[in-house]
Amino acid sequence: MRFAEAWRVALEALRANRLRSALTTLGVVIGVAAVVVLVAIGTGAKSYVESEVEGLGSNLLLVVPGEVNFGNAPTVSPLTLSDVDAVARIAGGRDRVAATVSSGETVQYGTSRRFASVLGVLENTPQVFIRTLARGTYLTRSDVDTGRRVTVLGYGVAHALFGDRDPIGQQMDIAGVRFRVIGVFAQLGESLGVDRDDEIHIPITSAQRLFGTSRVDGLAIKADDASQLGSLGSRVVAELSRRHPGTEFSAVTQDQILGVLGKVLGILTGVLAAIAGISLLVGGVGVSNIMLVSVRERTREIGLRKAVGARPRDIVVQFLLEAVLLTTLGGTIGIGLGIGAAAVVAALSPVPAAATWWSIALAFGVSAAVGIVFGVVPAQRAGRLDPVVALRSE
Repeated sequence: MRFAEAWRVALEALRANRLRSALTTLGVVIGVAAVVVLVAIGTGAKSYVESEVEGLGSNLLLVVPGEVNFGNAPTVSPLTLSDVDAVARIAGGRDRVAATVSSGETVQYGTSRRFASVLGVLENTPQVFIRTLARGTYLTRSDVDTGRRVTVLGYGVAHALFGDRDPIGQQMDIAGVRFRVIGVFAQLGESLGVDRDDEIHIPITSAQRLFGTSRVDGLAIKADDASQLGSLGSRVVAELSRRHPGTEFSAVTQDQILGVLGKVLGILTGVLAAIAGISLLVGGVGVSNIMLVSVRERTREIGLRKAVGARPRDIVVQFLLEAVLLTTLGGTIGIGLGIGAAAVVAALSPVPAAATWWSIALAFGVSAAVGIVFGVVPAQRAGRLDPVVALRSE
């Protein structure tokens, strides 16, 4: 039997049982759509995390006490402002080093109150990290050296406390202490699950006095070139270890952070795809079951074809084509639904879910393979039928 003729017969057989064919392909449609949309979400989440980390700035080296390991409790920091000066000498200047000490505090203006993240910082934070002002000015070296009670508000805090009123020059309370507003950050939104518009920056010296501590939580160093990060990190860690014997320090780059997060998200994407693949397995079992029923119903037809000269191979190809046609049709529909669902997720959530070409190719290839694998047994059973016995069947 010619391939074109076998293809035409397969189409006619499926058309003759439209409802059964549609229900058979439903499992494949659901499985393929689930694979496409879940892989799209996983890939989008990975891209989102990468853009958020890269959005912090370029050529950054983050230095913290303890070992950087997801799931470990943070180590109490022994760092002080004298350590910041020592690191600045290694990094090539104070303007290359950002230091922070943070706490959650209640802030108030008039009757408006809000709980916000209060960060004690140096005056060079906008140069190390990417952060722009919507109005006003940022902290100065003089503000830090004298411990002046001035603050720069995140967009969300400014809107919650002052509404449409201009906050520049206004007095507000941070943990019960009066501060003067000198600037407001441009709206930034969430970054790695943290609302950056809910931050308040004050001089690190004022923060230490406000929190009753002399510690510095961590350092960020901006290098001229990414190739310098490795040697710079080694020198900074060696200096801090010398200054604080018995305390371990870690220096990590953005690429290292992305590598760890990318590995975690890659595993998550694979798990989601595997879970969705179970639907394809179930759909394949349904295809096999329906094809076995089809073989039984068409026993006389098979016997007649073999009696007029059809070879067992022709019968096997015929039923394999029907199974593959069912699954590829379901795969095509499932791909369309998956792409549509990914677009809906991207429109309704902050995750930029996007269907990738390899997930579409994989889903389509797997759907075709399901048809072949689960169609083999029914096709072979049809090909082995004895034509005499088949013609006698009712």
